[in-house]
Amino acid sequence: MRLLLTSAGITNPAIRDALVDLLGKPISESHALCIPTAGHGSSFGPVGPWRFIRGADLGWKSVGVLELTALPTIDRERWVPWVREADVLLVNGGDVLYLSHWMRESGLADLLPSLTRTVYVGFSAGSLVLTPRIGQAFMDWTSPTGDDSTLGMVDFSIFPHLDHPDSREYSLAAAERWAAEIAGPAYAIDDDTAIKVNDGTVEVVSEGSWKFFGPAR
Repeated sequence: MRLLLTSAGITNPAIRDALVDLLGKPISESHALCIPTAGHGSSFGPVGPWRFIRGADLGWKSVGVLELTALPTIDRERWVPWVREADVLLVNGGDVLYLSHWMRESGLADLLPSLTRTVYVGFSAGSLVLTPRIGQAFMDWTSPTGDDSTLGMVDFSIFPHLDHPDSREYSLAAAERWAAEIAGPAYAIDDDTAIKVNDGTVEVVSEGSWKFFGPAR
């Protein structure tokens, strides 16, 4: 897959340009599929998924919604084509481990590696879910495994919302403590930064602040 991993979505022209580059065509010619599931596992309440879906419309040719908790009750022959036909998957923030669990339970996690032409845009938890592990700081919902492991589709971890003005939990000092626990390649990114992954090449796209922890890439 082509990945655009963000804290808060498409927040500035640089990130938008990176999205268009990954799509290979204008947003107005692209079909989007929103995945709000992580919001249901968070403290945002029922308004969270609605805000995500409403805010995700950048002028797409079409916008659909895919709720992962419903997929086990739907024949794969019905929903897999919906995913394959989308140009971009927009994956909401919320609870990372809840999202990871339902990506596996729904079968979407197994499908993702085959979507070589699809662009995956993660919003906060939607980005973290593709990493190997998230650290204690982002463990809210308890997964069946009881640990902080996620899907491991990329080889680095992410600390989102760096230096967010509304919370000390996202300070650089907090990110440094988190990175010491992760003990592997990791990025701390603010809401104006994205990590672009295309054909295995990792690029930071930013109009804000970020920091890499680990050996030089």
